[in-house]
Parts: sequence; C-alpha cells; structure tokens
Amino acid sequence: MYKYETHVHTKPVSRCAHFTVQEVLDFYKKKGYDGIFLTNHFLCGNININFDIPYKEKLDFYFSDYHEAVAYGAKIGLKVFLGVELSYKGTDFLIYGLSEEWYYNHPEIMDMKKSDELSFMMDEGAFVVHAHPMREAKYIDHIRLFPRCVHGVEVVNGCRTDFENAMAENYADNYNLFKSAGSDNHFNGSVLCLAGIKTKTPLMSEEDFITTIKNGKAEIFTEKSEEK
Repeated sequence: MYKYETHVHTKPVSRCAHFTVQEVLDFYKKKGYDGIFLTNHFLCGNININFDIPYKEKLDFYFSDYHEAVAYGAKIGLKVFLGVELSYKGTDFLIYGLSEEWYYNHPEIMDMKKSDELSFMMDEGAFVVHAHPMREAKYIDHIRLFPRCVHGVEVVNGCRTDFENAMAENYADNYNLFKSAGSDNHFNGSVLCLAGIKTKTPLMSEEDFITTIKNGKAEIFTEKSEEK
C-alpha cells in the first residue's frame, strides 16, 4: 500500500507552522510515506504575508514553499502534490485539483463570499473537502457547515478529538459526502496522531487522488506521530 498525507503546513508560508519545507519532507520520508499534499493557508487565512502587496506578489510568496517542496521531494524520493486551505472565520476547506495558473488567473475569488467561491471552484474542477468541520475552539464563534458547497469531509483529523472526528463522520454519512483524512500537521511528530490515506497504486497527480477518493479506493489510516 502507498501512504499519503493530505493536510500539512510549512513555514514560512503558514504563519502557524513550526517546521520548514525540508524538515517536514524529511519527517514524512522517515515515516515511510510516498507523498504529501502541501496545504498551506491561502491568502484568506493564517498566512505570513504583507496583505498590502499586489495579488500576484502574494501568490508568488504563497507558492514558494510548494516549489521548494517539489524540488526537495524529487531529491529525496517523496512525491509532493498541490493543495490549498481556504479559511472563513475558523471554518476551513481543503482545495485539490486546481493549478497554480488557475489561482493567478482568478483574483476575483478574493472578493467572493465563501459559498460562492467554493461553488465556483467546484465548477472549475476543484475537489473541495471540509477540513475538521466539527472543530471547537475559543476563537471559533460557532460551527458552520457548507454541505452543498463541498464534495467531501475530513472525517479524521490528526489534531482533533475522537468526538469531533466521530461527529465529522456523522456529517459525511448524513449528507452522503466523500470521506478523507489528514493530520493537519503544523508540528511534525508533536501532533496528536498522523492520519491520511493509503492506496493500492501510486498517486501520480492530484487528479489521481480525486479519482481514488470518488471511487472509494482510498483507505483511511491513523498512526502514532512521535518521531523515533
């Protein structure tokens, strides 16, 4: 089986991340993973950026960690895929399947309300997963669900409690949404646990990941996170 992380952050792009691109990739390579989806916080989220600079310059910075990850991943034998994490008042969404060029060509997404943005991305070919939908925290006023604007639900998140993950799975079941899992890793081996998907054949692209999820051929797994 091939093992993939679907939700991970790196610094300096994600302000809340504690490890560099190389440190994160070395960690997953050591743990026997075949690939990761780099899902740093986008321009609407906890990104370490000057918000007054032009949109293109923001994207240049945003994708810099991804470019570094692809190059370093090729060097150590770890596949790196592109993902994006959108945010709205503590409600987050993982976007898979849109290219860098797509984001450069669509600055208007920054002015859309979130439901319109998600629907537009879906129409444009994105696979949208609601990350940790039942997360509770002091900075989150209330839980928001967008069942008509997502394809799937992160039913296991390595940073959330068993109760929150169980409620996320109930949400997916009741709305007949696809299921995924990820660690939401900002801390390498210090997260509660690692979570992701396993596949019988290797993923070669973001589209392979989407097809595998939709066809029910992705196996969700969890494992201990501490480094040895």
